[in-house]
Amino acid sequence: MSILKIATFAILLSSFSFGATTTDNKPKRDLKNNMVEVYNTLPASVETLEEALTQGMFYGRLRMNTFSWDWKNDNTETNKDHYAFGLGGSLLYKSAPISGFSTTAGIYYSDSPFSALRADNADIAYVKAGKDTFSRNNVQNNDDWSMFSLAQAYLQYNYKKNSFKAGRQAFESLLIGSNDTKMIPNTFEGVSAESRMVPHTIIKGAYFYAQKLRDHTAFHDVITYDTASGNTMENQDDSAAHKGLSYANFQAAGEDTEHKLITADIKNKSLPDVQFDLNYCAVPDVLTLVTGEANYIIQIAKDLSITPSIRYIRQIDNGGGAIGGASLDGSLAHWQSGDVTNGYSDPKSLDSSIAMGRLLIKKGPFITQVAYSQVADEADIVAPWRGFPTGGYTRAMGQYNWMANTKTTSAEIFYDFSKYVIIPGFSALVRYAEQNFDENKQLAGGQADSNIWHLDFRQHVTPALTAKVRMGLVDAQKRESGKDLDSYNEYRFEVNYLF
Repeated sequence: MSILKIATFAILLSSFSFGATTTDNKPKRDLKNNMVEVYNTLPASVETLEEALTQGMFYGRLRMNTFSWDWKNDNTETNKDHYAFGLGGSLLYKSAPISGFSTTAGIYYSDSPFSALRADNADIAYVKAGKDTFSRNNVQNNDDWSMFSLAQAYLQYNYKKNSFKAGRQAFESLLIGSNDTKMIPNTFEGVSAESRMVPHTIIKGAYFYAQKLRDHTAFHDVITYDTASGNTMENQDDSAAHKGLSYANFQAAGEDTEHKLITADIKNKSLPDVQFDLNYCAVPDVLTLVTGEANYIIQIAKDLSITPSIRYIRQIDNGGGAIGGASLDGSLAHWQSGDVTNGYSDPKSLDSSIAMGRLLIKKGPFITQVAYSQVADEADIVAPWRGFPTGGYTRAMGQYNWMANTKTTSAEIFYDFSKYVIIPGFSALVRYAEQNFDENKQLAGGQADSNIWHLDFRQHVTPALTAKVRMGLVDAQKRESGKDLDSYNEYRFEVNYLF
C-alpha cells in the first residue's frame, strides 16, 4: 500500500512538470546549502481573477533521505544502531498576483516503505536524526510510516517594497527556520511581514500562534511540551524543547498552555562592508531573546576578503523559569530551596546569555573560518523553533551546544570545485568542533565533552538534480566508567530533484 501511495504521488508531481526550468536553463527555484528555497521564477502580475489562477505556477520536488546511525557502544538500554529512510516530495502552487494579492499552497508527503531501511516499530524511540522521515505518533498509534501535510497555505499581499503573509508559512530568521533538510519543513501559522523601504535595510517580523515540526502532520503550540493526555509527540517535542515548560507545569502554575511566538529582525548595510543584525524573539509571559550581531568585510584583494563577526544573545526570563526551571531537561521544574541544584546558579531562572565570535576568510572558491562560543553559567538557551543560536559559528551537524556553561571551538573549510571547473557542480565542506560541556550539569542523563568531524559532499548532477552525502563522526569522553555512551558515527545520503 505504501508503494502505491508513493507512485501515485510521484505521478501527480510529474504531471505538473511543465515549465521545469527558466529560459536560461535554471530551475524555477534553487536550494541553498541549508536547503532554504530560492525562487528564480515567480508568476507575473495579471488583471483578472481567472488569469490569477490559470497563470499561476507549480513547483515540484522529489526527494529521498537515507540515514545510518552507528553507536560506538550499542547498548540496548540507551543506544541502538538504526537506519531511517524517507521517500516523497512536495508540490507548491503560487497564483499570479492580482492587485498585489496572491496565494500559495504546498502539500508534502513522506514515506518509509522498506522495512529493511528503517527501524522496527518497537524501536522508534531510539531513532535520532532520521526521525523526521516519519511521524512517531502515526507509527505508534496507526502503524503508519507515511506523513502527509498541508504545511503551507497562505495569502500574500505585496505593495511596493513590502510583503505581508497570513496563514501557514515557512519563516527564516536567527532562531526560527524551516530547516527543510529532511522531508517536510518546519512551518508556522500566523502573520508575517517584510519591508525593504528603508535604504540598505531589511525589516522582518512575525506573530505566530502555532508550529508544525518536521515529523508532525498537525500544528501545535510553539513552546508547551506534552499534552493534557500525556502525549509528547502531539506538542512541542523538538530535540531542543524545554521539557520543564510542559502542559502540566503551566496548568499547575495557573498559566495558559497556548502561547504566541513574536519575532522581529533588522538587517542593515548602511556602512560600507558592514552588516548589523538585531533580532527579537519572545514567547510572552515565558521568555525573551534579544540578539545583536556585526559582520565587517575587509577586502584585501579582488578575490580575497577577511570577515570578523560577533554575535551576542541575551535571554530574559519573563516567568518561564519559575514554571520550568533553568535546564532544558525539565529536572528543575519542581526545584525548591534546599534541593540539589544540578549545578545551576539559579535553578528557577531562565536569565542567561551566549557570546560568540568568528573569523572568516574567502578566496575564490575557498572559504575557511574559525569560531568560538561560550554560554553563561546561568540557564540553558531555549530555542526549539529550528533556528540555531550558534548556527554559522560553532554548531556542527546535529549538535546542541547552547546549554549553560558550554564552550565550543570550531574550524571549517569549504571548497567549491566547480568554481574553476575542476569538478563541475561539486563542493565539499569539512568542519571540526570541540565541545566542552559542564560536567556538573545533569542534562538528560549527562553530557559528555566531545570532538566532532562533520563532512559534506554535494554534487549538482543537473541544474535541477542534487545529491548530497553527509557524515558526522563524534568522539566523546566516557561519562560512566567503562561505558562510552556518547560516541557515534552518522551517515546521510540525500537526493533532491526540483521541477
